Amino acid sequence: MRIHPHDLLLQELAATSPETRKKCLEHLSTCPECRDKLLWLRALGPHLPQATKILPFGRGQSHLAEYGPALESASRSLGPIESAYFSERAAAPGLYAELTQHPLDRHVLLVRNCPRFHTWGFCELLLGRSREQNFSDPTLGERLALLAVEVLDHLDASLYGAEPLEDLRARAWGYVANSRRVQADLQGAEEAFSFAFSFLRLGTGDLMERALLLDLKASLLTKQGRFAKALGLLRRSVAIFLELGEKHRAGRALVGMAAVHSLAGEPERGIFLLYRALPLIDAARELRLLLIARHNLIDNLIETGQFMEAQKMLVKARPLYQRFPQPWYQNRRKWHEGKIARGLGQVDRAETLLLAVRDGFLLSGAAYDTALVSFDLASLYAEQGRMAELKRLAAEMVPVFSSRQIHREVLAALDYWRQAVESEEASAAVIAGIAAFLKKAQHNPELRFQRPE
Repeated sequence: MRIHPHDLLLQELAATSPETRKKCLEHLSTCPECRDKLLWLRALGPHLPQATKILPFGRGQSHLAEYGPALESASRSLGPIESAYFSERAAAPGLYAELTQHPLDRHVLLVRNCPRFHTWGFCELLLGRSREQNFSDPTLGERLALLAVEVLDHLDASLYGAEPLEDLRARAWGYVANSRRVQADLQGAEEAFSFAFSFLRLGTGDLMERALLLDLKASLLTKQGRFAKALGLLRRSVAIFLELGEKHRAGRALVGMAAVHSLAGEPERGIFLLYRALPLIDAARELRLLLIARHNLIDNLIETGQFMEAQKMLVKARPLYQRFPQPWYQNRRKWHEGKIARGLGQVDRAETLLLAVRDGFLLSGAAYDTALVSFDLASLYAEQGRMAELKRLAAEMVPVFSSRQIHREVLAALDYWRQAVESEEASAAVIAGIAAFLKKAQHNPELRFQRPE
């Protein structure tokens, strides 16, 4: 059974310095109930009843028994506040279900004109749904975050507190920016982040909100190829998360740092960071993040030629992969198995696995991944001098990708490869160079293909 801090201690925590709140933060990092309660108390800020401001915890007051009557009075005063907050949270899913009964183009009008949607709890729910959707449907994620902004425009600052509302507004615009980043609308993402940071400056100065926004902005900088600046923001967010006792969020930011190093061609640095991140990640809180961390670690080990270690990590990760049966995850698991098999000299097994992965990517419409795994196969064929298979692979690829949404420079690289194969000039070195270009171009659409000398 958990022992929760008293409500008054949570309120005091919201107003005290970091030095006085370590133990309570440790509890908050694992207790959603108390985190929710604290957020509500922070939101009310100066509007809390005076009876709740009488205990200066950590300031020389050691005899709590002297404050018995005041504690009872404060508890009675907090009752309606807590009740209102939890009522909003409880009502939010029903409001969302009601909203989804209407066409998408009517949602803004309904939220704007119906006061029952104007609650902090409903705004939080919209932001939570936006975050959830961002991976699978970023367009919907952006729409939900903008709807949360609409809700915020109608919330009562005298009830919730003006500064906490600015914090929440900053978070909403951060989610808008992140959704636009996933949709490759980089200019729109920049504009949204500009709004987010301007609202954050008007807020409470909350370190958690700042760290979350820095983490999101780093993803955009990474997409833009501005790796050094992205790493700088992520280092700051990791430091803040650790200071606040948010080990899980620190672990997530470390996974992000490792990904930046991998894109910058520094997989060995990514390995170090991922080993740091793994013990910080709370699987009960975000199982997918644990899988991503292990998956990326295996990928970096393969990139640095540590095939035996990669094999050991893959065996450990198999139960995790089984929890995610979707093709996106399973194709990538098999891809790792194929590359490890090749690295260990198991050529026949590698070919069988890579062909299966290629078929899986084709079936799911993952054109870019199909191109990359095809180059793994091409490299294998070139090393063995299997020109007939190499020509067949090249002939199959270009028509497939010409009909897909792949930018012009990538198509130019594929066409050059096809010509090199036809003239039997596609050496392993040429294939490796084109494959390296494809990996970089996947995250940098502005990259131009330069034909090898």
